[in-house]
Amino acid sequence: METVQEYVIKKDKISIPDYEVTYDFNEALEKYPHLRDYVNRISETIGLPEWHTQLKREMREIEYPNIIYPVGDPIFIHIYRLPGESMQYVAIEPQMTPEERMLLDKIQSKIVKYAVELDELNVNEIYQQLTRLYDRVVAIGRKSLFSDKVVLKDINQYRKLKYFLIRERLGYGKLEPLLRDPYIEDIHILGVGPVWIVHKVWEMLKTNLEFKDEAELNKYILKTSEVVERPVSEARPIVDAIMPDGSRVNFIYGKDISLKGSSFTIRKFAKKPLSITQLIAWNTLSAEEAAYLWLCIEHGMNIFISGETASGKTTTLNALTVFIRPDWKIYSVEDTPEINTPHPIWQRLVTRQVGKQTDIEMYDLLKAALRSRPNYIIVGEIRGKEGYVAFQAMQTGHPILSTFHSGNLTMLIQRLTGNPINIPITFIDNLNVTVFQRAVYINGEMERRVVSIYEIERYLPEFNRVAARNVFVWDERRDKHIFRGKYNSYVLEKKIAPMRRLANPRKIYDILEFRAKILKRMVEEEIF
Repeated sequence: METVQEYVIKKDKISIPDYEVTYDFNEALEKYPHLRDYVNRISETIGLPEWHTQLKREMREIEYPNIIYPVGDPIFIHIYRLPGESMQYVAIEPQMTPEERMLLDKIQSKIVKYAVELDELNVNEIYQQLTRLYDRVVAIGRKSLFSDKVVLKDINQYRKLKYFLIRERLGYGKLEPLLRDPYIEDIHILGVGPVWIVHKVWEMLKTNLEFKDEAELNKYILKTSEVVERPVSEARPIVDAIMPDGSRVNFIYGKDISLKGSSFTIRKFAKKPLSITQLIAWNTLSAEEAAYLWLCIEHGMNIFISGETASGKTTTLNALTVFIRPDWKIYSVEDTPEINTPHPIWQRLVTRQVGKQTDIEMYDLLKAALRSRPNYIIVGEIRGKEGYVAFQAMQTGHPILSTFHSGNLTMLIQRLTGNPINIPITFIDNLNVTVFQRAVYINGEMERRVVSIYEIERYLPEFNRVAARNVFVWDERRDKHIFRGKYNSYVLEKKIAPMRRLANPRKIYDILEFRAKILKRMVEEEIF
């Protein structure tokens, strides 16, 4: 057992922030009766589950998985499937009896008497304060005549009630197991009934968690939206917000606009972004494509990562930021904070919303960027008039890296030149490279793939169109990325090669090949 302070994926274990994690199965069974009881019960019908401390994508090939993994004591996740049935996601956590609920209410009443002002404390400090006060008001064993402490019968009850105290005061209540699980991408609450999740290994799954009635669901939404300082109401039924852990949430309150009742969706925030070598290992893009983008970013090219919803644009953008020189200043602009870069010189700005109005918009932040002398500007997503400022920045020599919502080059140009962005088509060639990514199905499983990379060469006034070269394509049949631009790349030969003062511009392909070999070797050595 160990306590960790940051999210780390190790080769043989997962660490969860601020939670103790028991990695040994026998130790976990001995320490937590609720896990032992569950395993004994489920083993009678489907056999003893396998214990894993790290999941791998290859596990999706298992036809009938029966796997338990820890996500922070005392919570464990069981995923299994029986013949003829769908995959099951079961969150294993303690359950309180009515008597224990009364004990917890009594404990909380006593804690209130001793609690100091907590508003100025951070989460870890509040956690420490609650833990200290909990130990102050409870005792294990027989009640003393001279003590007013709440008496708990044993260490198991002590751990259980402490878990529920922290879960309700600092955690996410009913959804605590899902927010702790690092393998969940999205959480979907579609109204009264079961909670659905998108799992990184097994995709869409129904969980054993559910909201039993409208009152419970509405109470949860009201409480959570107040915690994130974006309270919902009948007058303001749709709210976007950021959860304390950085996850994005969209609340829809009431039956007026959601016929099944209140609902919300949480897009989980990965505290440790996926690396470029991990994306190469998954074949999201090839080592050659990564090496190509490495050269482009190192030499200040303007790049858009484009794709439809849930195509993995932001994941790829985050992975590519490691190619920005470590001593460069990065200036990022976002509506909701999703960019995660390791650079020490990083000016990170987000829009500000007051009431129903956004009084500091991305447009304002991008204008400020031009006065901040950044080496690279990263825009979370270009959707409106901030696009015009972004292209102005490109023209003045400030390289831009951004995501954009479009499925192909034609759609990208149409969106850029139409309302509300309104970029003159003569400006489009300030954008050097566009990477198009899609969510695709391969052998029945959803994967993300970079399907093409285009170079924007120049504007052709005689045809009122933009000349572009398709330098990388994805062969869907073979699931292979093909470098069509070798010895025919405008960006490499006409822009980057002169910057590197290469007498023979085609020597740039040797540099690209060498970098691709480095990345391939890193993948082989599992340097992720």
